[in-house]
Amino acid sequence: MIGDRRQYDVEPAADEAAMIEKSKQLAAWAAVDHYIKPEHSVIAIGSGSTVPFVVERILQQGEHVNSKRKFIPTSFQAKELIVSNGLALGDVDQYPVIDVDIDGADEVDLKLNAIKGGGACHLREKVLAEASRRFIIVADYRKNSAILGSSWTQGIPVEVAPFAYAKVMVNLERIEGCESAKLRMGKAKAGPVVTDNGCFVIDAQFDEHRFSDPEFLLSKIKMLTGIMEVGLFCDMTDAAYFGNVDGTVTIRNADGSIYALKRSGEEPEMVKAAGEFE
Repeated sequence: MIGDRRQYDVEPAADEAAMIEKSKQLAAWAAVDHYIKPEHSVIAIGSGSTVPFVVERILQQGEHVNSKRKFIPTSFQAKELIVSNGLALGDVDQYPVIDVDIDGADEVDLKLNAIKGGGACHLREKVLAEASRRFIIVADYRKNSAILGSSWTQGIPVEVAPFAYAKVMVNLERIEGCESAKLRMGKAKAGPVVTDNGCFVIDAQFDEHRFSDPEFLLSKIKMLTGIMEVGLFCDMTDAAYFGNVDGTVTIRNADGSIYALKRSGEEPEMVKAAGEFE
């Protein structure tokens, strides 16, 4: 499963921030090694702070394979990463079937349901995830949760048509378990965050009971008129890679199996077989 023997062990870090960055690199490099193969010609590049490490590892596969590939961005950030690194840019309307999509996440639960949209890119992220034969999440250990809403407490990102935002906020607050619905405001600008699609984002917080069934919650929110997309990704992820501070990578698969990758060049060790009780 491992692509090569370049090391991605964690060196002793002086502070937590450095360890977090290294853990992101661990997850990203391992996911690329396992899932992006020379025969893959159409690859989606996700958004977030872990994704630059994905591009870094792809570049290490060499120009001889990357020159034959098209890279589809999920956001302006991803587009800039693709272009600035000399990779060929494509779009989903040209390539509606994508080989692999590697993306970040704000939080992932035990069933690989995820919250995405902290960077306000979740509409395009979900379109590309659905277009992909394999959708892989990469993140650091802080995003690995038993239930959604445990570590990501900002709420579910909801992209909404600007003219409908006030009405949608009222609708969201009427859903049982909704604790608040707030329009996300921009930083270093006056006014709300505006997505790449020209929409607003509402962050809707729900109680733990609602997060126990994220698919039901997704359906309740998605039915509201004026909503473009909801930052709940349910039953979509094939595998999630979490980099840990001890230099290992935890790999959770859609079949319920869990593996631990201890060193580059080694096969991941099974921690839990598919179907075993957590």
